[in-house]
Amino acid sequence: MALPEYKKNFLRAAVEGGALRFGSFELKSKRISPYFFNAGDFYTGALHEPFMDAYAQTIATSELADCFDVIFGPAYKGIPLAATVFYALIKMDRAKYRNAAYSFDRKEAKDHGEGGTIVGSPLRGKRVLIIDDVVSAGTAKRQAIDMIRAAGGTVVGIVVALDRQETLPDGDGKTSAIGQLRKEYQIPIVSIVKLDDIIDGMGGIISDGDIKHIEEYRTQYGASD
Repeated sequence: MALPEYKKNFLRAAVEGGALRFGSFELKSKRISPYFFNAGDFYTGALHEPFMDAYAQTIATSELADCFDVIFGPAYKGIPLAATVFYALIKMDRAKYRNAAYSFDRKEAKDHGEGGTIVGSPLRGKRVLIIDDVVSAGTAKRQAIDMIRAAGGTVVGIVVALDRQETLPDGDGKTSAIGQLRKEYQIPIVSIVKLDDIIDGMGGIISDGDIKHIEEYRTQYGASD
């Protein structure tokens, strides 16, 4: 099945801009991965536009499209994501999203001015959609969920750029970090692309050798959830 154009544009921009690289990379888990993704590399206009558009398209075409009031970006990478994806959604459908809002947190609470750790929209009584780059172990997402709940909000879902579709290093050998979060919180978690999309949709963009190495990595560490 052919990938949607926004996914193709996202992957092409990621490779051309160096945000998605291929080779040999040691992860925090100590696994040696044949690819590495860093959303922090989407800092130029040429790369940022397809990145934000892909987030917006992913949200607008998912089950999350109509069920949130606030987009929340966890510090630090989630901060620019929340603001720029919110803008992309407004440009896409002003009527639907004109009354939505965004917010983010500070790492350190502010003790003057407006104070607190939340910047932007208040969360109390709001349906909150978390937006971030990836889910690794899931620790940061659990912290964000706890923070939003403490502020009176209800987390309705999570959107990330990449689902690595690999098992947790200390897990059951079947479940991914995203799968574990889904089970724990019973919320939708969607991604722009998955590892399967990289394998199936990158022919002609990356070498056959790189695709082969990723397929071998998926065979060894791929999740079945």
